[in-house]
Amino acid sequence: MLEHLTAYLQAPRWHVAFSGGLDSTVLLHQLAQLSRRQLLPSLHAIHVHHGLQAAADAWPAHCQTVCDGLGIPLTIVCVKVQPGASLEQAARDARYQAFCQILQPGELLLTAQHRDDQAETLLFRLLRGSGVRGLAGMPRQRPLGQGTLLRPLLEQSRGQLERYAHAHGLSAVEDPSNGDLGFARNYLRHAVLPTLRQRWPQATATLARTSEHLREALELLEEVAGDDLRAASTPSAWPWLQLPSLALAPLRELSAARQRNALQTWLAARTRLPDARHWQGWENLRDAAADAAPHWVLGDGQLQRGAERLWWLSGAWLRPVAAGGAWPDPQTPLQLADNGTVRLSGTPAQGRLSIGYRQGGETLLLPSRGRRDLKRLLNEAALPGFVRSRLPLLFIDGQLHAVANLGLSASAVQLHWTPPTNAQRLR
Repeated sequence: MLEHLTAYLQAPRWHVAFSGGLDSTVLLHQLAQLSRRQLLPSLHAIHVHHGLQAAADAWPAHCQTVCDGLGIPLTIVCVKVQPGASLEQAARDARYQAFCQILQPGELLLTAQHRDDQAETLLFRLLRGSGVRGLAGMPRQRPLGQGTLLRPLLEQSRGQLERYAHAHGLSAVEDPSNGDLGFARNYLRHAVLPTLRQRWPQATATLARTSEHLREALELLEEVAGDDLRAASTPSAWPWLQLPSLALAPLRELSAARQRNALQTWLAARTRLPDARHWQGWENLRDAAADAAPHWVLGDGQLQRGAERLWWLSGAWLRPVAAGGAWPDPQTPLQLADNGTVRLSGTPAQGRLSIGYRQGGETLLLPSRGRRDLKRLLNEAALPGFVRSRLPLLFIDGQLHAVANLGLSASAVQLHWTPPTNAQRLR
C-alpha cells in the first residue's frame, strides 16, 4: 500500500472515509500501523451518518471506539439524503459532498474500495451500456474538492481484507442492506460473481484487470481529446463572461466519434455525462439553424450555443434575473440578485439611478450616432443570446443611459458588470 501513498507524504493531512465496515476498518488499521513505523501526515477519520436505517444509529459510537483505540481523531458528519430514483446514488452524493466540505487544499481522502468492488463496478456499468469512460472503473486517484481522493486497496481482494481483519482481531459493523438483493450491486456481489467464480475462479481478478486495460484506452482517448480541445479553446470575444466555452467550427471538422470524445472529456469535470441515448441532444445543438437558440440540458447544467461557440451554464446562470431596482449610492458597487455586481466609472448626471434589464423597445442616445435601438446595438455586438436578457442596463430618471461592458453610453459614464460565477462542485 505504501507505494501508492509515497507521493502524498507531504500532504497536510490524510483523511480516511470510515464507515465502520470491514473494508474501511482494515484500511484505518493498516494506516495506524504504518504510522508507527514511518512518519506520515496526521491521520483523521470521517464517519458520515446517512440516517437511512435504525441500525446505523449505533455505528458512530462504534467508530468512535475504534478510533479511540487507534489514537486517531474522528469527525462524525450527519447528512440528509435527498430522495430520488436511486437511493444508493443519493447517499453517495451526500457522502461525497460532506467529504468535499472537510477537505482543505492539498489534503488526501483515502477510501477502502478493493479489487472485488472494481469487478462489480465493471459488470454494473457493462450492463448499463457504459462506454470506455465508465468501463474504466474507479480510478486509483482523482481530484476531490480542494484535495485528492486515493484508493490504495484496489489491488487487494475482499478475501485478503477479511484475512487481515481476522488476524488482527478487528471488529466491524455489518450493514443490513448489504444483503438486500434488490440493490443491483448486492445482486452482482452475492448472486452473479459467485456463480462466475465457480466456473472461472479468477473471474474477479480478470474483470479488475480488464478495467485497467480500459483505463489505458481511456487515457489514449483523452490525449486525442486534448489535441482536439486545444483547437477549439480559442478565447471568446467577451472574456468578462468568464464562462467555459469552445469554438464550434473546429469541433464540426471532427468525425462524430471524435466530437463526442472531445465533449465527454470537456464535460467530465462539469457534469454527470449523458448516456448513449441522450447524445442526440448534442446533434440537435450542433445542427440547429444559425438564428436558433438551442440548448442541451445535462445533469448539472446545460450547453447553449451562441456566436458560433458552445457555452457551459450552471448555477445562477440558469436562474432568471429578478427585476431591477434603484441604485441609491452609485459610488458603491451594487449586488444584483443572482446576477453578479455592477459598478460605475465616471460621474453620472443628476437624477434617479436604477438598474434594469431589457424588456423590448429600448433606445439609447449615443453622442456620435444619435438614437439607436438597443436590439440593433446588441446585434451589432454579436452578443450571445443567453446573455442579453441578463445584461444590466443603467437608467437615469427612467431613460436608458448605459449598457454594461459594451462601451455603450450616452455620456462618459461607463457601466461595468462582473457576471455571476459558473461554479459547481462535481462529486
